[in-house]
Amino acid sequence: MARLQPLPPETTPELKAHFDFFLGTLGFTPNSVLTMQRKPRLVQAFAQLNAAVMDPAGEVDLGFRRLIGHVVSQASGCRYCQAHTLLGAKNFGVSDEKLADIWVYASSPHYSPRERLALDFALAAAAQPNAVTDAQFAELQQHWSDDQIVEILGVVAMFAFLNRWNDTMATSLEAVPAQVAEQALGAQGWHPGKHGPGA
Repeated sequence: MARLQPLPPETTPELKAHFDFFLGTLGFTPNSVLTMQRKPRLVQAFAQLNAAVMDPAGEVDLGFRRLIGHVVSQASGCRYCQAHTLLGAKNFGVSDEKLADIWVYASSPHYSPRERLALDFALAAAAQPNAVTDAQFAELQQHWSDDQIVEILGVVAMFAFLNRWNDTMATSLEAVPAQVAEQALGAQGWHPGKHGPGA
C-alpha cells in the first residue's frame, strides 16, 4: 500500500500542463507525479527534467531510452519504474520479443552488440558504488557519440531519482503498466511487489 496517497489532478490546477504531458506519453498521469504535487515546484522541475531526458529530438531512440530506464530500475529493484519503462518502450515501438528479453539482453538475439554495451554501461552506472570503468567508457565511445552517451547517462540519472522516490513511497502501480509488465516478464518472475494492489 502506498505510504502517501496520490492526490487527484484537480488538486493543483496550475500543474495541468505537466499532467497533460504524461497523458500524451503514457495515457495517464502517474501516481508518482500525483503524489509529488504536494510540492508543485517538484512536479515542475521533474517535468522539465523528464522533457529534457526524453526529448524526441535526441539521438538515442525513445523506446531504447525506456529500456535503459528499465535496466536501471531493475538494478535498484523498483518494480513501479520497471513496469512504467516497459509501457513506455512498448508505446515507442519496442517489440514484444525485445521487451520479453530485457532481463537476458546480454544473450538475446533481439539486442545488438551496440545496445548491449549501452545497457551494460547503464547497469554499471546504476550500481552502488558506481561501477563504470575507464575501459568500459572507452569501449562505449567506440559505438556511441559523446552526445548519445550524455543522453544515456541522463536516463540513468533520472531513473535513480524515480527509483528512490517510488520505492520509498511504495507508489501504487497503475493497471496499464502492471498489465504490460506482467505480459512481458511475468513468466520470468516479475511481480509488482509493494507497488501492487493489497501490498
